[in-house]
Amino acid sequence: MNRIQKSEVKIQELFGESGSPAGTVDQEFEEIMNRFTYGDVACQGNLTDRMRELITIVVLTASQLPIELRDHVGAALNAGATPVEIIEAVFQCAPYTGFPKARQALYLANEVMLKKGVTIPVESQKQVTEESRFDEGLKVQKSIFGNIIDQMHQNAPQELKHIQQYLSAFCFGDIYTRSGLNLQERELLTLSILISLGGCESQVKSHIFGNMSVGNTRETLIAAITACLPYIGFPRTLNALTSLNEVMPEQG
Repeated sequence: MNRIQKSEVKIQELFGESGSPAGTVDQEFEEIMNRFTYGDVACQGNLTDRMRELITIVVLTASQLPIELRDHVGAALNAGATPVEIIEAVFQCAPYTGFPKARQALYLANEVMLKKGVTIPVESQKQVTEESRFDEGLKVQKSIFGNIIDQMHQNAPQELKHIQQYLSAFCFGDIYTRSGLNLQERELLTLSILISLGGCESQVKSHIFGNMSVGNTRETLIAAITACLPYIGFPRTLNALTSLNEVMPEQG
């Protein structure tokens, strides 16, 4: 199949009879967009459609694109993602995008799923208590980044120690410990969120290391970065690839 045929098949698989996502604004523009997004990018790399759609959901959440987000929640369901996985992908955004963007995305995702007959809210994936969230979060954080986390807590100035506490308890305790997605998936989604936000190269590099630590390969990271491209453009994509090459150089 050529890329025009590939895009038509992929759009049908993901969006069904509705055809082109988000409707048609300009026919020529839609052709360029759809052929690139679904004829080129969606056929590149080792990601499943399910994982690519979860990445797309977090990218659209970070970028605050509600029309496209609605379409891709439906596409994610069609690609085999469960309602729990979709909701957990949005939860994963909160420490990086802030609560309002994630909250808006949850509202839109619930709206779409209700229309499809999904019982809302989905079952809770919470795994910590108010008393255990810091300790459990610290365990997960150290399992990804190692003992440097202890040093970060110890070396933080007194006036900034609360930030390190928040990272361990909220980002990793409240969010990363949740079931519904595994650690490899959460780290891959986190990297995609950070890439989408832009200006986060330091954190992007840290989470490239984190992805390596949990077993995601260079091939998978390139596939994830590529999946972000249609929604974030070339500058942020190229910045992400530069960070990848600095942390995880290509093996000669």
